[in-house]
Amino acid sequence: MLRRDALEAIYPELAPCVVVTIMGAVAAELHGLGHRPNFFYLEHAMGLASSMGLGIALSRPDLTVVVLDGDGSILMNLGSLTTMARYQPPNLIHVVFDNEVLLSVGQSFTTATATGSDLAAMASAAGVPRTAKIDTVEGFRDAFLAALQAKELSTLVAKIEPEGPASYFIDVHMLENRFEFQRCLKQM
Repeated sequence: MLRRDALEAIYPELAPCVVVTIMGAVAAELHGLGHRPNFFYLEHAMGLASSMGLGIALSRPDLTVVVLDGDGSILMNLGSLTTMARYQPPNLIHVVFDNEVLLSVGQSFTTATATGSDLAAMASAAGVPRTAKIDTVEGFRDAFLAALQAKELSTLVAKIEPEGPASYFIDVHMLENRFEFQRCLKQM
Protein backbone atom coordinates (compact mmCIF):
# COMPACT_ATOMS: atom_id res chain seq x y z
CA MET A 1 0.00 0.00 0.00
CA LEU A 2 1.18 3.52 -0.75
CA ARG A 3 0.73 6.22 1.88
CA ARG A 4 -0.75 8.62 -0.69
CA ASP A 5 -3.43 6.06 -1.60
CA ALA A 6 -4.24 5.51 2.09
CA LEU A 7 -4.47 9.27 2.69
CA GLU A 8 -6.67 9.72 -0.36
CA ALA A 9 -9.00 6.99 0.94
CA ILE A 10 -9.66 8.88 4.19
CA TYR A 11 -9.24 12.47 2.94
CA PRO A 12 -13.01 13.23 2.79
CA GLU A 13 -13.40 12.07 6.41
CA LEU A 14 -10.75 14.55 7.60
CA ALA A 15 -12.82 17.65 6.79
CA PRO A 16 -14.51 17.96 10.22
CA CYS A 17 -11.45 16.71 12.17
CA VAL A 18 -8.42 18.41 13.64
CA VAL A 19 -5.44 16.89 11.81
CA VAL A 20 -1.83 16.98 13.02
CA THR A 21 0.85 15.50 10.77
CA ILE A 22 4.46 14.74 11.42
CA MET A 23 7.07 16.28 9.15
CA GLY A 24 8.30 14.98 5.81
CA ALA A 25 6.46 12.67 3.46
CA VAL A 26 3.22 12.47 5.47
CA ALA A 27 2.84 16.25 5.52
CA ALA A 28 3.84 16.67 1.86
CA GLU A 29 1.45 13.99 0.62
CA LEU A 30 -1.49 15.26 2.67
CA HIS A 31 -0.78 18.80 1.48
CA GLY A 32 -0.64 17.47 -2.08
CA LEU A 33 -4.22 16.24 -1.75
CA GLY A 34 -5.34 19.75 -0.81
CA HIS A 35 -4.58 21.96 2.16
CA ARG A 36 -7.30 22.73 4.67
CA PRO A 37 -7.14 25.18 7.61
CA ASN A 38 -7.73 22.29 10.06
CA PHE A 39 -4.43 20.64 8.98
CA PHE A 40 -1.30 21.35 11.01
CA TYR A 41 1.99 20.21 9.52
CA LEU A 42 4.31 19.78 12.49
CA GLU A 43 7.58 20.60 10.74
CA HIS A 44 10.94 20.25 12.48
CA ALA A 45 9.55 18.35 15.47
CA MET A 46 10.06 14.68 14.68
CA GLY A 47 8.37 12.47 17.24
CA LEU A 48 6.01 15.05 18.69
CA ALA A 49 2.85 14.81 16.56
CA SER A 50 1.35 12.23 18.91
CA SER A 51 2.02 14.46 21.93
CA MET A 52 0.55 17.53 20.24
CA GLY A 53 -2.50 15.58 19.10
CA LEU A 54 -3.00 14.24 22.62
CA GLY A 55 -2.88 17.75 24.06
CA ILE A 56 -5.48 19.00 21.58
CA ALA A 57 -7.71 15.95 22.17
CA LEU A 58 -7.64 16.48 25.93
CA SER A 59 -8.27 20.22 25.74
CA ARG A 60 -10.96 19.96 23.05
CA PRO A 61 -13.03 16.82 23.77
CA ASP A 62 -15.70 18.19 21.43
CA LEU A 63 -13.45 17.66 18.40
CA THR A 64 -12.15 14.53 16.69
CA VAL A 65 -8.36 14.69 16.51
CA VAL A 66 -6.43 12.66 13.93
CA VAL A 67 -2.66 12.35 14.21
CA LEU A 68 -0.86 11.22 11.05
CA ASP A 69 2.48 9.88 12.25
CA GLY A 70 5.39 7.82 10.97
CA ASP A 71 7.19 4.80 12.35
CA GLY A 72 10.45 6.69 12.87
CA SER A 73 8.61 9.47 14.67
CA ILE A 74 6.63 7.31 17.08
CA LEU A 75 9.75 5.26 17.83
CA MET A 76 11.40 8.52 18.95
CA ASN A 77 8.56 9.10 21.43
CA LEU A 78 7.24 5.70 22.51
CA GLY A 79 6.29 7.20 25.86
CA SER A 80 3.42 8.98 24.15
CA LEU A 81 1.71 5.59 23.69
CA THR A 82 1.60 5.08 27.46
CA THR A 83 0.49 8.67 28.05
CA MET A 84 -2.29 8.35 25.48
CA ALA A 85 -3.35 5.08 27.12
CA ARG A 86 -3.31 6.68 30.56
CA TYR A 87 -5.71 9.47 29.59
CA GLN A 88 -7.62 7.54 26.87
CA PRO A 89 -9.20 10.46 25.03
CA PRO A 90 -12.07 8.93 23.06
CA ASN A 91 -11.71 11.60 20.39
CA LEU A 92 -8.14 10.70 19.31
CA ILE A 93 -7.22 8.53 16.34
CA HIS A 94 -3.49 7.96 15.99
CA VAL A 95 -2.45 6.74 12.54
CA VAL A 96 1.11 5.48 12.12
CA PHE A 97 2.38 5.00 8.58
CA ASP A 98 5.03 2.28 8.90
CA ASN A 99 7.39 1.97 5.94
CA GLU A 100 10.25 0.51 8.04
CA VAL A 101 12.69 3.29 7.04
CA LEU A 102 13.44 6.93 7.75
CA LEU A 103 12.18 7.95 4.32
CA SER A 104 12.67 11.69 4.68
CA VAL A 105 16.45 11.25 5.00
CA GLY A 106 16.75 9.01 1.96
CA GLN A 107 15.82 5.50 3.14
CA SER A 108 19.37 4.92 4.32
CA PHE A 109 18.28 4.04 7.86
CA THR A 110 15.81 1.30 8.70
CA THR A 111 13.61 1.55 11.76
CA ALA A 112 13.07 -1.13 14.39
CA THR A 113 9.92 -2.24 12.57
CA ALA A 114 12.13 -3.59 9.77
CA THR A 115 13.49 -6.17 12.21
CA GLY A 116 10.27 -7.24 13.87
CA SER A 117 9.11 -4.51 16.26
CA ASP A 118 5.31 -4.31 16.10
CA LEU A 119 3.92 -0.84 16.76
CA ALA A 120 0.30 -2.00 17.01
CA ALA A 121 1.29 -4.59 19.61
CA MET A 122 3.27 -1.92 21.50
CA ALA A 123 0.26 0.39 21.54
CA SER A 124 -1.98 -2.44 22.73
CA ALA A 125 0.50 -3.44 25.45
CA ALA A 126 0.67 0.21 26.53
CA GLY A 127 -3.10 0.13 27.06
CA VAL A 128 -4.48 1.73 23.90
CA PRO A 129 -7.93 0.07 23.69
CA ARG A 130 -8.33 -0.07 19.89
CA THR A 131 -5.35 -1.04 17.74
CA ALA A 132 -4.91 -2.55 14.31
CA LYS A 133 -2.19 -3.29 11.78
CA ILE A 134 -3.39 -2.89 8.21
CA ASP A 135 -1.71 -3.52 4.85
CA THR A 136 -4.36 -2.68 2.24
CA VAL A 137 -6.06 0.57 1.29
CA GLU A 138 -9.52 -0.94 1.74
CA GLY A 139 -8.59 -2.39 5.12
CA PHE A 140 -7.13 0.94 6.18
CA ARG A 141 -10.23 2.89 5.17
CA ASP A 142 -12.47 0.37 6.95
CA ALA A 143 -10.35 0.50 10.13
CA PHE A 144 -10.32 4.31 10.05
CA LEU A 145 -14.08 4.54 9.59
CA ALA A 146 -14.59 2.02 12.42
CA ALA A 147 -12.33 4.09 14.68
CA LEU A 148 -14.34 7.24 13.87
CA GLN A 149 -17.55 5.43 14.80
CA ALA A 150 -16.14 3.79 17.93
CA LYS A 151 -15.25 7.06 19.67
CA GLU A 152 -12.44 5.27 21.47
CA LEU A 153 -8.70 5.98 21.58
CA SER A 154 -7.27 4.19 18.56
CA THR A 155 -3.84 3.50 17.09
CA LEU A 156 -3.92 2.27 13.51
CA VAL A 157 -0.63 1.10 12.01
CA ALA A 158 -0.70 1.20 8.22
CA LYS A 159 2.07 -0.88 6.65
CA ILE A 160 3.15 1.04 3.55
CA GLU A 161 5.80 0.90 0.84
CA PRO A 162 8.93 3.03 1.39
CA GLU A 163 7.97 5.47 -1.32
CA GLY A 164 7.57 9.18 -0.85
CA PRO A 165 6.48 12.21 -2.81
CA ALA A 166 8.46 13.62 -5.71
CA SER A 167 8.84 16.80 -3.66
CA TYR A 168 8.61 17.57 0.03
CA PHE A 169 7.68 21.20 -0.68
CA ILE A 170 4.67 22.61 1.13
CA ASP A 171 3.64 26.09 0.05
CA VAL A 172 2.19 26.96 3.45
CA HIS A 173 4.84 28.64 5.57
CA MET A 174 5.23 27.28 9.12
CA LEU A 175 4.10 30.52 10.79
CA GLU A 176 1.19 30.96 8.40
CA ASN A 177 0.12 27.36 9.12
CA ARG A 178 0.42 27.95 12.86
CA PHE A 179 -1.78 31.03 12.92
CA GLU A 180 -4.31 29.65 10.43
CA PHE A 181 -4.60 26.43 12.46
CA GLN A 182 -4.99 28.38 15.71
CA ARG A 183 -7.80 30.49 14.20
CA CYS A 184 -9.45 27.33 12.85
CA LEU A 185 -9.39 25.68 16.31
CA LYS A 186 -11.07 28.73 17.85
CA GLN A 187 -13.82 28.64 15.22
CA MET A 188 -14.49 24.90 15.42
